[in-house]
This record gives sequence, structure tokens and C-alpha cells, in this order.
Amino acid sequence: MKQGFKPDVIGNEGWFYSEKVKDHFFNPRNIFKSKAEAKKYKADGIGTIGSPICGDVMKLWIKVDKKTDRIKECKFQTFGCASAIASTSMLTVMATEKGGMKLDKALKLTPKDIMERLGGLPERKVHCSVLGDKALREAINDYFRKTRQFERISGEGTKIIDKALKITNKDIEEAVLEGAKTFEEIQKMTKIGIQDKNCIPETKRLIKYYREKHFGKN
Repeated sequence: MKQGFKPDVIGNEGWFYSEKVKDHFFNPRNIFKSKAEAKKYKADGIGTIGSPICGDVMKLWIKVDKKTDRIKECKFQTFGCASAIASTSMLTVMATEKGGMKLDKALKLTPKDIMERLGGLPERKVHCSVLGDKALREAINDYFRKTRQFERISGEGTKIIDKALKITNKDIEEAVLEGAKTFEEIQKMTKIGIQDKNCIPETKRLIKYYREKHFGKN
């Protein structure tokens, strides 16, 4: 790491990773090192997520203490980059430390929470930290389905924002995670609002919301 470099806590603009990120990349916690190891693991819930931005794929397994409703084990496997490995490694630690995280609390974990524990990530690598928390939610939902707790399943709704081009709120979120900060940058990437002018105010509101959600700033 460059001498004296201090990354911002959320979405640092530098090219360097924090010491915690490097530690969790070179020494990932709770990662399966082979297909055989993963195959024989008896999980209570499994979640798989893929990112269209960088091609990363994340798979996560959990074991749940049914008496306490806490995550007692959390394992993962990924084809992702250094940031994806480090952020998910940290996520598994967060989910299982201090007796395990309650499922309802684990469902609310965000990339911002993970980045704070890591000491920040370069802003263009933040989308990698989204893989772990989404895979965790999928694994918890899988556990709820298997235990017939259907009322507890948590969904992420998708809404069409640009009715002409069928561009959704998730498309806007992915563009923000890829680095877009303004409406003009979002429009250049997605063509949103070119035909459907009525969607522009809602698009600007969502840009502000996702910037705050993922980076802690507007």
C-alpha cells in the first residue's frame, strides 16, 4: 500500500485496498476450496447471485440454529474478483460472530455495512460487495422456504421506471454501482428518459437514493 494512503471508509477513490481488504482476499474466511467440499456440506439454506456488470458469481451456504434463529455457520464460493472475495469473507464473519446474527438483522445487512468493516473499497469496486449481501438474503429466503416460514420471505421488488424502454429501478441501481453519479451519466449508460420524459424526476430521486444507500453520500 502506498505510504500514508488512507482510504475513505465508504467508496474510496484511490487505487489501493485497505489492509483488511488485502487480509480477507489473501486469507479468506469460510470459503470452500473445492467442489467436493461444498457438495458434502449440509446447509439449511443456499443462495446464488450473479452480477451482469463484471461477470462475478457468488454462492453462499448457511446453517441456522433453529432454537435461537441465528446464523451459526456461513460458507461461500465465488468466481469473483479480489473485492468480491474480501467483502464476502468479511460478510461471513459478520454473520457468525458473537453467537451468530439473527436472521431478521442479517436480512438488513448492506454493502455499506460491509465496507465500513473493511475500511472502504474503491468506488468502482463497490458493486462487488453487493454480491455477498444479496446471496445471503437468497440463502435466508431458501431456509424460510424449506422450513415453510413463507411469511418471512424477503423480496426485492422490481419496478419499471422508463415505460418506453422498460428500464427498471434495478437497472438504475446497477448503473450507480458501476460508477454513474448524475442523471446524464445514467442516461448515457441506459438511454433512460430519451423517449419517456415523465420518468426523469423519479430517476433522479432513485440516483440520490442509491448513492446514499451504497456510498453513504449524495
